[in-house]
Amino acid sequence: MDLSSKDSDKVDTLMGLMTLTEKIGQLNLMAAGEGLLTGARQPTSLAERLADGQVGAIFGTKSLATARAMQERALAGSRLGIPLFFAEDVIHGHRTVFPLNIGLACSWDMDLIAATSAFAAAEAAAEGLHQVYAPMIDISRDARWGRVAEGPGEDPLLAARIATAAVRGFQGNDPGGKGRVAACLKHFVAYGAPDSGRDYDNASLAWEDLLTIYLPPFAAGVAAGAASVMVAFNAVNKLPMHANAPLIEGWLRAGTGFDGLVVSDYTGVAELTAHGLGRAPVAVARALHAGVDMDMVGEDYLRELPGLAETGVAAPDAGIALSAVEITALIDRACRRVLRFKQKLGLLEDPFRRMERAARPPARAKGRALARKAAARAAVLLKNDGLLPLSPKARVALIGPFAADRANMLGTWAVSGRADDVTPLHEAVAALTGRLPALAWGANIVDESWLVERLNVHGVTVQQDPRPEAEILAEALAAAAAAEVIVAAVGEAKEHAGESSSRLSPDLPAPQQRLVAALAQTGKPLVVVVFAGRPLALGAVAEQADALLYAWHGGVAGPEGVADLLFGAAIPSGRLAVTLPAHPGEVPSTYAAEPTGRPSPGRFAKFRTGWLDLPDDAPRFPFGFGLNFGDVLYGPPRLSRSRARAGQTVTLQIEITNTSARAAIETVQLYASDPVARITRPRRWLIDFRQVPLGPGESRVLRFRVTADQFSYPLAPSLQDAEWVRDPGEIHLHIGANSRDTQRTELTWMD
Repeated sequence: MDLSSKDSDKVDTLMGLMTLTEKIGQLNLMAAGEGLLTGARQPTSLAERLADGQVGAIFGTKSLATARAMQERALAGSRLGIPLFFAEDVIHGHRTVFPLNIGLACSWDMDLIAATSAFAAAEAAAEGLHQVYAPMIDISRDARWGRVAEGPGEDPLLAARIATAAVRGFQGNDPGGKGRVAACLKHFVAYGAPDSGRDYDNASLAWEDLLTIYLPPFAAGVAAGAASVMVAFNAVNKLPMHANAPLIEGWLRAGTGFDGLVVSDYTGVAELTAHGLGRAPVAVARALHAGVDMDMVGEDYLRELPGLAETGVAAPDAGIALSAVEITALIDRACRRVLRFKQKLGLLEDPFRRMERAARPPARAKGRALARKAAARAAVLLKNDGLLPLSPKARVALIGPFAADRANMLGTWAVSGRADDVTPLHEAVAALTGRLPALAWGANIVDESWLVERLNVHGVTVQQDPRPEAEILAEALAAAAAAEVIVAAVGEAKEHAGESSSRLSPDLPAPQQRLVAALAQTGKPLVVVVFAGRPLALGAVAEQADALLYAWHGGVAGPEGVADLLFGAAIPSGRLAVTLPAHPGEVPSTYAAEPTGRPSPGRFAKFRTGWLDLPDDAPRFPFGFGLNFGDVLYGPPRLSRSRARAGQTVTLQIEITNTSARAAIETVQLYASDPVARITRPRRWLIDFRQVPLGPGESRVLRFRVTADQFSYPLAPSLQDAEWVRDPGEIHLHIGANSRDTQRTELTWMD
């Protein structure tokens, strides 16, 4: 069939010609796999599925030639010539790996995030890909959860702006355009709020929290035009997301107007049975009814829908009853959405538009320069007792398990990255200064044998050192003795963060803590650089270091970005997108915690909300925190009016001044709190921020718009019955350099 005609709606034409079997085939999303084999349940090869027209899309192809060959085979096997689309996990870059998403979030730089997404899209498109499973916009406030590495941090406003920027970068004005791909918002929803901190666990939370914390980034991504959404593995308030019609067909589609494609996560439909929602026929009916359009890998749609379309389903114990006619209508609904998605990508007009043999990826050098800039912008300077930047002439001892590491710099979910692309830290320092630092490996990455075995399986380059710890420390101290400055490169291996990598104790490995303590005792100036995929509790390290840089896993140019910051070739601008706990047991934690009824115990010191075994003044690094090389002074905030009506805009004005002799990039943050409301509200929440470059001695006046709608909140006995309200009365506005260190002013809404 010729699908190139523009005189009629191609989707309607196809739907009128397709058989039920062909429609069900379009709902099957398969992995490319090794040797073109399917996954767990079917011995049938992918090649045979393609020949029978039983595949709608494929993820995991690794080359343009492979994608083209599969497209040709699919078109030959399709009676109507319906093409595939190709997808891949492009989480924080493709061939060029950028810093982890949590690191990019710490840049607070939306143009940078859009640029990295656009470059990743161009590299992915050059390999014939049409859709990427990104951005991951799961809010997380629990450092135990490994996938915090892939997300935007703890705050809904920051995450919403990141979602908008990433969608803009991936899709541009047209997800089917040259060098662009369709974004897929994931994981819908509250996947980052597991009750236990363990991956895949369920989330039980107030509907108010769902509406104000976890859903806003998805609303922003949809508003930005995201073409697709992936459903989460978890259950939310007892209903698994792959069967959650109130959230998928209700909030997402009816509530936001989303008209794109909804895909399952890997075997997510099949896993409804383990959730307790019934065996395959019932689980499939529930997923399809809930609005999951494509079934990834499990092939449960392919296997069960033909029978369901003949008999329907009646399962009183599972709370579902659908006739054969209703099942058929749901199949039509899902198939139409798949075809509309392909039409949006231009595939119905030209199945090979992404696969021209002359297609070229963007220049790698350009991507590397962007990656280096991003690595420097992602790193957060947490402490600096006048030590940084270092002189290029300083004699440096570079010590620790990440001093010469490559593979871990890529971080988790860098499926197309290559460790050989990484310039390790000792080489980056040498290239920048012209001096090779004294090098000592330092300490083990882990000291628990089972973790070492697990890491070895994954091919991690940082291994347990077989020598006695005393010998390792002696080597490190000998290198330190010959140096003027010590740089300790510590952290966690890339497989310690990411999917299925939850940790009970999110802190630095004990041998590394002992290494830092020994180096601090030398009395030499000590810089500690932390390479990690999650917010780690740093404990005494924060006090022992003279300068402390949280560098995350920074991608192919991560160590080069760190070297730029250490020696002043770049200026620090990162700000924490997630709170660093003071102790590994202080989780979950967030700056936006709600007040309790006993904020101050008075003279009864024990009766407080703190911890018996953790001092209230323990070193903490709050959300939004990060230092410049110098100081930025904040003047007093001033309001254009102190009383306003709902329809009026209030302007908050503040002057900031860079009092140092070095340039600075300051992220000015505006928070609000509502001292009297109908329900308990957060102590404060972020309502706006502005990133401002400042030259030495420069002053800037900033103005923030404040409107009444920034203070509305839901009363939600259920999702369907949520009512958004706003109360007249006093509001507190807090402005400053982070969520803790602010100045306050008051505003009264009169109606």
